[in-house]
This record gives sequence, C-alpha cells and structure tokens, in this order.
Amino acid sequence: MVSGRLGLADARGYHYRALAALEEYGSLCQADLGRRAGMDRSDIVATVNELADRRFVDRSPDPTDRRRNIISVTRRGRQHLRALDDVLVAAQDEAFASLDPAERDQLAALLTKVLAHHTRQAKDSSPEPSTSDGLRGSGR
Repeated sequence: MVSGRLGLADARGYHYRALAALEEYGSLCQADLGRRAGMDRSDIVATVNELADRRFVDRSPDPTDRRRNIISVTRRGRQHLRALDDVLVAAQDEAFASLDPAERDQLAALLTKVLAHHTRQAKDSSPEPSTSDGLRGSGR
C-alpha cells in the first residue's frame, strides 16, 4: 500500500528514508546517512545518485576528508519530503480506516513500545565505536 502510493508520487521508500534522515540530522557523509536511514551501503549509493539527479540533495566533498561526500537536502528536496509526508499520512489513513481514534492511539502506543524495546536491544548489543587510536570505548 505504502510503496504503491510512493510509486504514484514518483518516489521510493529509500528516497523518503534518506530525505527524512537529512532533515532530522542535517548534512551527513554518505556512510552516516546510510546508518541513520538504516540502509545498506549499496542502497544508499544508488539512492543518493537518484536524489542528486532530481536535485533533491546536493553532494559536495568533505573538507576534512576528500574521499568522502557530504550530502545535504535542498529546498526542492524539502518540498518533496513534505509531499511524501502527505502521501504516507493518506496511506496510514487508508490502512487504519477500520480503527476508531482510541484504537489508533492504542496501536501507536503499542508499536512505539515494541520499537523502543528493539532499539534498546540493538544499542546494547552493538559494539562501541572505535576511537581515533583504534581502541574501543574511552581507550582506558
């Protein structure tokens, strides 16, 4: 249902995820954008290429590391994101039409609880990022 509606808007779920991550976190290197959007490296490359071709994002060299690109959402990209937000709201309204407002609120609360649990679980099981000296954690 959602992918069908996004297709009618000439978009894909990956487009929405990348644009929403840029809107939330600001300009990011391509690798960080992929992590923030929960996308595989090969998928983020193709997605950024598609979004750049449509002038929804700008790609510029990272001044601190010329091997990396910094991706920024453009004004046109923000407009597209707002349109996609409307598409997703319409899809949700269609999907949950059989629920009354109280049931929708209850479903949202339950799904939020499940997501929070799995987010904590994933955070607890992920390794600490390496420091500049290659050590894990604080390096103590």
